[in-house]
Amino acid sequence: MIKKLFTLFKLGRKLAKSDALKIATKFNEPPLLVKVLFSILSFSFSNNKKVGSSLNQGERLSSSLQSMGTTFIKLGQFLATRPDIIGDELSKELENLQDRLPPFSQDIAREIIKKDLGEQSFNSIINLSEPVAAASIAQVHKAQINDGGTIKDVAIKILRPDIKKIFNEEIDALMLFAFFVESFVKKTKRLKLVEVVFLLKEITNLEMDLRFEAAAANEYGENTKNDEGFLVPKIYWNFTSENVMTLDWVDGVSIRETDELVNRNIDAKKIASDIIQHFLRHAVRDGFFHADMHQGNVFINKSGQIVPIDFGIMGRLDKLSQRFLAEILYGFIQRDYKKVAEVHLVAGLVPKDVPVDDLAQALRSIGEPIFGQSVKDISGGKLLKQLFDVTEKFNMQTQPQLLMLQKTMVVVEGVARRLNPDTNIWETSKPVLEKWLRETKDPINSFNETLKNSAEVIKRLPELPQIMDKANQALTFLASGQIPQNSSSFNELNVKKSEMSSFRNQSIIGLLLLVIVTLLVF
Repeated sequence: MIKKLFTLFKLGRKLAKSDALKIATKFNEPPLLVKVLFSILSFSFSNNKKVGSSLNQGERLSSSLQSMGTTFIKLGQFLATRPDIIGDELSKELENLQDRLPPFSQDIAREIIKKDLGEQSFNSIINLSEPVAAASIAQVHKAQINDGGTIKDVAIKILRPDIKKIFNEEIDALMLFAFFVESFVKKTKRLKLVEVVFLLKEITNLEMDLRFEAAAANEYGENTKNDEGFLVPKIYWNFTSENVMTLDWVDGVSIRETDELVNRNIDAKKIASDIIQHFLRHAVRDGFFHADMHQGNVFINKSGQIVPIDFGIMGRLDKLSQRFLAEILYGFIQRDYKKVAEVHLVAGLVPKDVPVDDLAQALRSIGEPIFGQSVKDISGGKLLKQLFDVTEKFNMQTQPQLLMLQKTMVVVEGVARRLNPDTNIWETSKPVLEKWLRETKDPINSFNETLKNSAEVIKRLPELPQIMDKANQALTFLASGQIPQNSSSFNELNVKKSEMSSFRNQSIIGLLLLVIVTLLVF
């Protein structure tokens, strides 16, 4: 526990010295207690406390997040996709967190490959390059492999050495902090901070098993192999393990390199629309979508195809959720609020005794203001968030998968608007939704049949290999904020809570004894 406290102190000190508070103050004034805590943590007797003062705010924040490890880097990656929230300048600085971190050496990379894949597979790898990209969890090398007599250009992704140990130490420290907050600020108990941090730990640990990512990429590729203008790199299983993943090399340009896109005569406006359409198509048609589509994870190849990379975080929707999503978005586009209300009722997402006209009126209160906004202010992700807030008043059941999709939609919209600020989300989405609804032949009337044939469709996870089941379960728990009491996760969480509670009690007793001894001596 002492080690966790020390780790927490180091993370807090780095954050306090990063100007994060000053940057956050631009958007929301923090409480006085937070200001005082940051002042204490940033205090230094050294004359060098202003090291890095020549850097601007974005560079200092980016550097600090990078030094604090995986958890904070992932936060920075999300903020980098939202220039509308943090501004263009800061957003551009945080892009460095996506795949431009300091790499580990090629010699270490060779050792990991040989240990994981074995001598024979290692000897089949030709021309392993120096690292071409380095992110928070892994780095990528370009190489060639002998695949059945054919030489293939490939990308080899390798986990950072000891990344699991480092991440788990950091996340355990944050969990201890969350426990202290819940213990001393009772109002925060309802937020279930410890559970959220615990589940973040589980999910990221799954992301650190590259076999899981390879399986996701393989399924994603099968689903989208006939999608014009979209290509998922092929996985080479003989060169893939827990710490190493090998896939086709992407010969293209990242979509964040807008100047290079122009030089290559690539239509950025078309790419912006295509990204949104492909994302929606994968969600409503396949029920399986890329849930981490920031600028660093999307490339355009020489053929003009959109090529996604990094499949560590994927989202999944069951059949009912796919239909629900398509109907609700299309209903808003058509401004048919009664139909959207009927979808909620037929699907059992709100109690049957809810008056359809009352629900439709509430939905109208969300939709109509949107159509009065300028194109650049319209957001499908924000619409879904407002929808969940309003329908909660009608006792709508929690839909964890849709919450995951809503979060991803915000990121995808942010990416599209970096390419074309005037991207019209509704006009772009409409043809995809119309096509899907035509092909499903009146989804509203088929809801009852779906529910009859599969009464547990919402509760049941997709039938996947064990590791995919575990990943979907973790994502579902995180989105809903619930941990089933009969799960191994629940038992492990209770053990963690007991350890932290014992440490808290011992600390209080130790402090009291110190006070008593001080009074007796002095």
